[in-house]
Amino acid sequence: MNPAPDGSWRIFRGDGVQRRVTMPPSPPWRRFMTPERAPAPLLPYLISPEHADVVNAALHLRRPLLVTGPAGTGKSSLARAITHELALGELLRWPVNSRSGVQDALYQYDAIGRLRETTLSRDRGETEPSIGTFIRLGPLGTALVPGETPRVLLVDEMDKGDVDLPNDLLTVFEEGVFEIPELGRLPAETPVVDVMTADHQESVSVERGLVQCTEFPVVVITSNGERDFPPAFLRRCIRLDFPVPDEERLRAIVAAHLGPDALLDVDDLLQAFLRRRAPGELATDQLLNAVFLRAGGVDLDAEGLLDAVLHQLTGAV
Repeated sequence: MNPAPDGSWRIFRGDGVQRRVTMPPSPPWRRFMTPERAPAPLLPYLISPEHADVVNAALHLRRPLLVTGPAGTGKSSLARAITHELALGELLRWPVNSRSGVQDALYQYDAIGRLRETTLSRDRGETEPSIGTFIRLGPLGTALVPGETPRVLLVDEMDKGDVDLPNDLLTVFEEGVFEIPELGRLPAETPVVDVMTADHQESVSVERGLVQCTEFPVVVITSNGERDFPPAFLRRCIRLDFPVPDEERLRAIVAAHLGPDALLDVDDLLQAFLRRRAPGELATDQLLNAVFLRAGGVDLDAEGLLDAVLHQLTGAV
């Protein structure tokens, strides 16, 4: 990020005057595509050897990895790092909310769409579309598709889901198989049906309505520690608890994302971050935001600006 030629970083001035401006470069962690429409390069991901050992234990045991810790400690980024380092294709994501259910994560069937298209095809004298056209595997279902290498599935913020969600996952996690009843009821002369996957990359063949993995997927489940999970669920997971990073780790993170030169003028921001974090549970990316602005010539001492960037994540807004 470079300051504007006149030394001002303010491209928006709030005076009602329309101007043609050049948008400044975005922070590295807010870049999604290159100008050539390729995915942005993955940023370095730092993890201690002790935490890496826990990840390896989950990989060897073929067990889900339950990652807990405060917001902003890199829980979700761990799934992307595993996907990248092990070259396991595209990361599958299942963002959990209060309405999330295992059924939708496994597959979705558009019965109304099938009825409409079948009726139209009959009226036109055309061949009826295959039922597989109206079935799409969800992120969990796609992760269980058999393949030469396992896929990585991120189940993000499990504690936001329904209280029964962890128990509903037990059978799938234990057996690595699920059934699509709509396909299992088809006549014997239609044993195999092609259905679409969650990542829209290809169709896969499903035989007799059963999807059975050959390699259990790499499942990374994140939790902010806001709720306890049942013992039966915890027994099937490998636990990894992320602590808040100390000052040394924060410096390493800043250098990895913004380069070592970013550390030359960061001491006051680090100390401000550490002072505010204890009562307010700040996230590491908030520190990165402050350092990025400072590196671009922004005066963070301006009234209210540092408070806006390093705002607390808990308490009243």
